[in-house]
Formats: sequence, structure tokens, C-alpha cells
Amino acid sequence: MKSKDLQKVVLSKYQKGDTPKQIYHDLNGGLGLRTIERWCQMIRRSGTITLSKPPGGPRLVRTRENIQKVKNRLRRKKKVSARKISMELDMSERSVRRIMKNDLGLYPYKKVIEPLLSDDQKLKRKQFANWVRTNFRKEDTLKILFSDEKMFDIDGVYNTQNDRVWAVDRADADKNGGTQQKRKFPQKVMVWLGACSKGLTPLVILDEGIVDHTVYIEKVLHVALKYGNQFFGSDWVFQQDGAKPALASFITKMVSRQFSNIY
Repeated sequence: MKSKDLQKVVLSKYQKGDTPKQIYHDLNGGLGLRTIERWCQMIRRSGTITLSKPPGGPRLVRTRENIQKVKNRLRRKKKVSARKISMELDMSERSVRRIMKNDLGLYPYKKVIEPLLSDDQKLKRKQFANWVRTNFRKEDTLKILFSDEKMFDIDGVYNTQNDRVWAVDRADADKNGGTQQKRKFPQKVMVWLGACSKGLTPLVILDEGIVDHTVYIEKVLHVALKYGNQFFGSDWVFQQDGAKPALASFITKMVSRQFSNIY
């Protein structure tokens, strides 16, 4: 707790009738008894706690000037580490981190991976969202079955930051499973999945060559139809993705016939 917060607590408790010893015990040693008695004496004299100077020693590194230097450095280039700033400004890395966290209120966020969308795709998504808000009630939106496909390879995704091998050197680490092998041209499979308010559809793996409208009908549409009818009955919406097999004219006509509610 900071000094100003402690002053407010002591002032409030003393005005309510607590003695310095009671305040000392309530703070559980967070402030010395002599300091509390001196502050209570100030309250009796002037009604407030007025300190002649801030408690503790003067700041030598985390000064206003250095805080402004760090702030200006971050404005020039966001992609910079605390270690590099400490070397440039001739201060310890620990002091730089304290300035960024405590004085500037910053936090080192990791980059978020998101799909690269074209302007046309962004416009279509906004139009779809506005159309749903205009034409659907809230309970109707719970009956929409969304679907999408994604390509995966058999090597999977490996995050090096989440796995460590403790060893005396690099050679010892390699002997104890410190390497992760990855193929140059791994085998890939296409995976389809539907999602709605009730949960997820069964996973459909499309691993037999090119996915055209025939494969889409045989392996995907009957799964979506069975799942939607099972949970929503005859009144629900199947929202297809923008993949070419799903947008084929033959698929669109067939879906319009078999699905009770398609938009």
C-alpha cells in the first residue's frame, strides 16, 4: 500500500475514534506505531496529515526525466526490449522495467495471430453482421450452424516457448530430447467442423485428393443436416463458409432443397 493510501486509512480510522495502537494492529505492521502517533498528532492540530517531504530516500534513477526518456524511446519504435533501452539510456534493466510497468502502466503483450483479410472480405463480414442484427431475434441467432474448413499437416504446430529441456549444455539437451523434427513437405489433410450454440459437430477429415462439390456432398452436408435436425428440429440456419465447393451453384441448389432454412 502506498504512503498516500496509508494516510487516508489512518485519517479515516482516527476520525472514527480509533486509537493509534488500534490503527497499528489493524494495519498489521504495515506502518510503524511512532509514525501513526505522529500522524494522529497532525490530525489533531490541522485536521489533515501534511508531510514536509516524501518518505524514503530520493529517487536517483526513476526520476521524471528518465521516465520521459523511456516514454519517448517507446514512441519512436515499439519493437524494442527493456535490455536495449537500458543500454541506450545507461540505466539498469530492472529500473527500465519498473518505469515501464509502475510509472507508465505498460504491459508486454504478445502478438496475436489473426487471419489476413482483404478489404472485400472485411466488408462482407460487416454486411453479414448488420444483416443478422436486422433480421434475426436473439433466440434465432442461437439456431445458426456455422462451418469452416482448415488445412493441417501431420507435423502439427509446435510452440518452442512452451517446452524446455534442462541440461548442462546444448549437446546434452539434444541427447535428452531437445530437438523437434519437422518434415520439409509434410502430408496435409483438410478438416471440416461446424459450430453452434449447442456445441460442435463431428469432425470430418477430407484427406482424399481435391475437395470438390462431390466430396463436399458425400462427407460434409449430410453431417451438417443430421446434426442440425438433431438439436434444432426443422427450424435452423446453415451458414456455409466461402470455400469454392460450398459456393458451387449445384451445391447451392441442393442445399436449398434439403435444408429447411438456408440463407
